[in-house]
Amino acid sequence: MNLRALTAFHDPGWPLDPERIDAVAKGLHAAREALSAAGYVVQTLRLATPPPAEMQRRVPPDERAELAQQLEAECFVHGIDYAALGPARPDDLEGFAAVSEILDATENVFTSAIFADLETGLALPAARACAETIEKNASLRPDGLTNIRFAALANVGPGSPSFPAAYHGGGPSTMAVGTEAAELAVDAFREAPSPSTARRRLVSMIEAHAAAITRSLQPLAGEGQLQFTGIDFTLAPYPEHLRSIGTALESFGVPAVGLPGTLAAAAFLSDCVDQAQFTRAGFSGLFLPVLEDLVLAGRAADGTLTVTDLLLYSTVCGSGLDTVPLPGDVGVEALYAVLLDVGAIALRHNKPLSARLMPLPGKQAGDEIQFDFPYFTDSRVLDLPAQPLTGLLGSSGILDIHPRPR
Repeated sequence: MNLRALTAFHDPGWPLDPERIDAVAKGLHAAREALSAAGYVVQTLRLATPPPAEMQRRVPPDERAELAQQLEAECFVHGIDYAALGPARPDDLEGFAAVSEILDATENVFTSAIFADLETGLALPAARACAETIEKNASLRPDGLTNIRFAALANVGPGSPSFPAAYHGGGPSTMAVGTEAAELAVDAFREAPSPSTARRRLVSMIEAHAAAITRSLQPLAGEGQLQFTGIDFTLAPYPEHLRSIGTALESFGVPAVGLPGTLAAAAFLSDCVDQAQFTRAGFSGLFLPVLEDLVLAGRAADGTLTVTDLLLYSTVCGSGLDTVPLPGDVGVEALYAVLLDVGAIALRHNKPLSARLMPLPGKQAGDEIQFDFPYFTDSRVLDLPAQPLTGLLGSSGILDIHPRPR
């Protein structure tokens, strides 16, 4: 099992303070060495900031692209692979307008925007601003891949090491680990004689790896390094058959992901992660990124797996809508409508969900797509049937959606 991300959460100041970034980088590199000694490959080192509007010195929207450029340069100098600027919030609509400028000005900086949380509710203007941002991002590159670096967030708090959702909530600098753990589910379910055996295997694997990671990183905080806050033990895939969450679901007994039975398998898998005992950070659950998973991409290509299916599975796991290829002309109204559904699920079930939607210029539903990108596999463009919302859903108010009483 690889570790996809070792993420530091830090306020770099504005103007940037190179010495503070240097200290964080040293902490990340020391943590990578400790994990390497324990037998783990850390694929990327990352740095996540607070929302620019909430940094120690607030960064105005018209200065955020410059902040992103300088942060990218400092990260390069200090051996940090990626950075994430914290999200625009629903009360910072000018910050939404700056997102495309941030992404257009950089190559390795991610960012996000929050359109729903338990305090505010589902902010319709913020959801529409996210949809407009996604459409604008899609036009920044001929291949439409800029939206890899943007996520619309619903009920996602600080401290998740997973990009683009990562951001710092303020206070001391910390770090968290994000896993690429789909292969554990594949191994646990292979030829398991019963569901209880499959559960026992997977929970045991998760707990053993979590304990080893924690043993490696906890001592660093006592040496003045970044405090370790936990693990996002997401069953994230890599585009190979034996590292596919789709493979795990189908080995559990689903004929093809997207057919009836998939929801039950996804719920069981998510529950296994919930039963494991470890210090959690971020999503920590089942993740279904279409273009990062060989089987999911294949089921999307043959029409078995749809956007509606992915929304349904989000009710029982932490998938949201991730790396979903859409027609280039899908339009703001359709994007807005599907974001409202994501936000409603997140608030009603009190869970973090993100949406990384990818309109691809010049592509129509059903078109074949190929990428020169190691984390993506081939698939087809998914359809997103939607019509403009009207009435109260088309207004500029707030949908005050509360979690279901328990």
